[in-house]
Amino acid sequence: MRELVWADDLTGTRADAVLALLLAARRTDGRPDVEPEGPLPGEFRGPHHLLCYVDSGAGDSTTDDRATGAVLVAYGHLDAAGDAFGRRVAELVVHPDHRRRGHGAAMMDALIAQVPSGLRVWAHGDHPAAARLAQRHAMTRARELLVMRAESARQKWPEPRLPEGVRLRTFVPGRDERAMVEVNARAFHWHPEQAAFDVAQLTGAEREDWFDPDGFFLAENTEGELVGFHWTKIHPANPHRFGGTPVGEVYVVGVDPAAQGGGLGRALTLAGLRYLRGRGLDQVKLYVEGDNAPAVAVYRALGFDTVETDVQYSLGG
Repeated sequence: MRELVWADDLTGTRADAVLALLLAARRTDGRPDVEPEGPLPGEFRGPHHLLCYVDSGAGDSTTDDRATGAVLVAYGHLDAAGDAFGRRVAELVVHPDHRRRGHGAAMMDALIAQVPSGLRVWAHGDHPAAARLAQRHAMTRARELLVMRAESARQKWPEPRLPEGVRLRTFVPGRDERAMVEVNARAFHWHPEQAAFDVAQLTGAEREDWFDPDGFFLAENTEGELVGFHWTKIHPANPHRFGGTPVGEVYVVGVDPAAQGGGLGRALTLAGLRYLRGRGLDQVKLYVEGDNAPAVAVYRALGFDTVETDVQYSLGG
């Protein structure tokens, strides 16, 4: 028998069961980016957790003490705040050992009951099963996010050529937050996630183990005003993705609209790429909107190829 439960928080054995499910998905799919001893990825944090249980015999490693013999077979998270435009966005994962049994469809029904219009659901890797599930629920393909990758040793990434009057330096925690967030807001006013990025989120990221100010490049004009940035990130090795080695990321590149068109974006990108290669990283990845043709063209010219596509499906807008 299947049972779906909404929970506002995850603690104890329930949290352990969710982590075990996500790790099982990572072994099969390469994703999500979750570590055995780490916290849940950012996309799964906050309230509104949806858990799908089925009855099973005792001794299953995913058994939750909520009810004897109940095994967690699927997990979903609904973003409480929504994206920058107020659209509710959900993540949905079915345990690899329990797929093709209707659990995903049941989870989708529960999500739609919560958000009957305007719901967005991610399908990472553009799996055919996700496409069928979306079609069954009359959801349309609303957004594509390309995952691009380059092997750093094969690329001839030259020294960045900065526009006249612009200099590079690295981020200083406690001083540069407000200026960076303001440039980010102007550069990404159209973006579903970045448009809502604020100082609190930035200072929160600074407390993460992966944060490295030496890999956070800022561009200033002659007046000392911030006009662009490239925030890089280094991911620990994932044995099920990208060859099982640590991977660098072009995390965010932002240029103030008033400074665009002079090659600053490319220069900032090169500064970060050369830094990541200097850290000994053989591979660098990035995420870019599929309909952002100018950015995709820049990345292809720098040696990046599309290796995966994440799709966001929409219900009624």
